[in-house]
Amino acid sequence: MGESENENSNLTGKSEFRLFGKTIEYISVSYGTFLMVWGIVVSLISQSQSFTSLIPSVFGLSLLLFAVLALKIPSKKMLFMHIVVVIGFLTMLGGADFFRGLLTGTNPFINVWAGSSKLMMFGTGLCFIFTCVQSFRFARMNEKSDQSEHDR
Repeated sequence: MGESENENSNLTGKSEFRLFGKTIEYISVSYGTFLMVWGIVVSLISQSQSFTSLIPSVFGLSLLLFAVLALKIPSKKMLFMHIVVVIGFLTMLGGADFFRGLLTGTNPFINVWAGSSKLMMFGTGLCFIFTCVQSFRFARMNEKSDQSEHDR
């Protein structure tokens, strides 16, 4: 989102961070849904009998649950969105296991589906956390500007 759009949203009274027109709660719902679908599709395509192929789905379901709670219970939005960020961080950490294979000299793509899932979780988790931090910074700046306007 461009600077002018953020300024316009402040002028119209809409002081929420948006990326591609979506609030962080809706981005979180989309990301959680993506992770759930990824885990299920990879499990089906790979015909995996292991629960570990569903790990992205577990993170996705948790993320989706707390993002929906943030939307449904606005008074607890801050709490739920902080939980969402922690889940996003755990998703990224789970995906960082991809790099263990590189560090130990083994091919992280011995199992192409597991390697792909780990790399996807790391990359998307990192982007998601970055987006959440930007949202929190935006909220903090708006909080400070609202407080300074109130003090006048």
